[in-house]
Order: sequence, then structure tokens, then C-alpha cells
Amino acid sequence: MRGSGGRRGRVGRSGRRPLPGGRGLAGSGPRGTAMNAESHDLRHHGDAEVRDGGLTDLAVNVRTGTPPVWLRERIAASLTSLAAYPDGRAARAAVAARHGLPVERVLLTAGAAEAFVLIARALRVSRPVVVHPQFTEPEAALRDAGHHVARVVLRAEDGFRLDPSAVPESADLVVIGNPTNPTSVLHPAAELARLARPGRTLVVDEAFMDAVPGEPEALAARTDVPGLVVLRSLTKTWGLAGLRIGYVLAGPGTVARLERAQPLWPVGTPALAAAEACMSPRALAEAAEAADRIAADRAHLLAGLAEFDEVRVVPAAAGPFVLVRIDRADEVRARLRALGFAARRGDTFPGLDRDWLRLAVRDRATTNRFLQALDQALTLVGA
Repeated sequence: MRGSGGRRGRVGRSGRRPLPGGRGLAGSGPRGTAMNAESHDLRHHGDAEVRDGGLTDLAVNVRTGTPPVWLRERIAASLTSLAAYPDGRAARAAVAARHGLPVERVLLTAGAAEAFVLIARALRVSRPVVVHPQFTEPEAALRDAGHHVARVVLRAEDGFRLDPSAVPESADLVVIGNPTNPTSVLHPAAELARLARPGRTLVVDEAFMDAVPGEPEALAARTDVPGLVVLRSLTKTWGLAGLRIGYVLAGPGTVARLERAQPLWPVGTPALAAAEACMSPRALAEAAEAADRIAADRAHLLAGLAEFDEVRVVPAAAGPFVLVRIDRADEVRARLRALGFAARRGDTFPGLDRDWLRLAVRDRATTNRFLQALDQALTLVGA
């Protein structure tokens, strides 16, 4: 570490080395390149990195220290109602009010993952396109439902920024994340809206949007974009991955089609209680404060990573995670595990390879310990 003769005291000489415009980076194919679906494990997710326990978790994007006590108490209080069938009306109304929408435009789901399955099975589409790199579950769900999925692969050389013209005009379903997992790129809402057109369903995964201060590029409340379907998750900010709760915001006709594809009572009473609680003014204020803290903690992580010549960061990260490229990152990741830290491998995301890692943003003390471990891992690997 700095001042102790370690690597970070030496490599800072050339200054910050993020990806200016993403230039010079390999790992993603040309725009719109079709890639073999079997070359990436679409079902691998960050939780697989920490199942063995005992590791400091930088692989899963769930906010640490959650759920808060008040939310746990609300969930616990709902357990006295388990003898009754779930009633989602209050939670649905709370979500609608939070976004200024009528309840007919809201569908509660067992996490965003269920929403992807519903979209794949319930909507009549013939030419789906998924914009990568991004969360792989949408493509996996589409393929499981029998669809042939085309890929638009954004390039590292372009900073993984979207060019709307790269999406084929013939696509009748387009899926993109914002901010995108794993790149942490926040696409302008106006650029995403350019993807919409009559006869096309535009799915925007906003699972991490509430971690962006002010949510400046959110489309959740928009009703003027044709075919728009926005997905939100409550599992990340509120630490509810084990409870499974999210929601869809879309036109009433689309919501009705997705709802018909759900089983009866798809969201349990504790999850409904959590959804209603997370829409309260108190919760929204707490989420906004958390987003500000995440931004500050992310800046601290980026400043530390900038001291390593070996590490190149995708620029302008906006989510609660950052994407980095390191030569032989797979070996670095293994060394980090031995040193007690779990990082998310990048090679399961279409458009990335084994030289990429995704790192969750953590508090400054955890980040400092991670940077020390990264220093050691890079030295051991000789990257």
C-alpha cells in the first residue's frame, strides 16, 4: 500500500487509467456481432461466487447492512396474516402512487427475474433482440421459451455506450438495462426512447435505477413511449434477494397479458408487505440517502483503482458496481478468493471475456482492505 513499499506506491506514476472512450480495449465483438449462446454461462450469477461463505462479498450487488430494522419489523408483522391468501392491492396501489401511475399499469412479481420469464412466455414476439453486455437472465428466459435471440453487443471501444441505430429495425422486442449490469453505464433516457416504435416492445431493466441519485434517466413514470415495459427490483437496495419482490410498469394491455401468465398468488404476503413499506416517503428518503452514499463510496473505489496501471475501468460508472479489465483477471480473481474477497467473473456476460471483473461498491473501510488484497493479487499473478 501507499507508503509501505507496495505496488500501489509505484504504479500511480502514470496517473488515472480508466477507459477514455473505451479505446484500446478488447473483449467485445463488433457492433451487432452474433455470438454463440453456448460460449457464455447465462445462468451464472454473482451469488455463485459467495455460496461457500467466509468471503468478503464484492460479487453480489445487494446493498450491505440491509434490510434495515424497520423493514424487517414490517415483514415480521405480516407473518400473523399467513393463514390468509395474499392480497396485493395495497402494495400495487403504493407502487402506482410512487411513480404517479394508475394501478392498471403496475404488476407485482417475484423479483425482476420472474418478469423476464413472463415477458418471454406471454408476449407474442418473433424477433427479440438483447443488448449486451447486460444481465443474462432476459436472454436465458427467452431461449428457454423457444425464441431465437439476436444480440447487439456494445463495444468496450465505445465505452459500452448505446448507438440506437445498431438495433435492427425488424426487432419486435428489445431488452436493455439502465444503468446496465455489469458495465454500470447509465444510458440517456432520450436515447432509449429512440428505440421505441409501434409494434415493438421495449423492455428497460431499471433494477439499479434507485441507486442513481435523482434517477435522472428513469423511464418508469413515462406513458408516452410506445411499447415501453420498465422492470424494477426491490431486492438490491433493500436487501430482499431472499424474499423475491419486484414489479413491472407497462401499458394496461401488456400488464394484463403478463398477469394472465402468472400463477395464482405469485407474490407472498411478506413480500407484499415489503413492497408497500418500500414505497413510503420514509423509505424513499432513505433510498435517496443510500444512493448518495453509494456515489461517494464508488468515487472512493474508483480513486483507489486508478492507482493501478494494470486496471482499466469502464468510465462514468453510475451503478452500485464497476466493471474493470485486467490482463489475466481470472487468475487475479482466484488470488483474491484466496485472500478472502469474492469478485464477479466477467466471462459469463456476452461481450466480455476472462479479463473482466465486476466489483460491487462497498463502504470505504471494506474498499481499502480490498485494494490491499488487489495489490497482493496483482503481484502474485504478475499481471
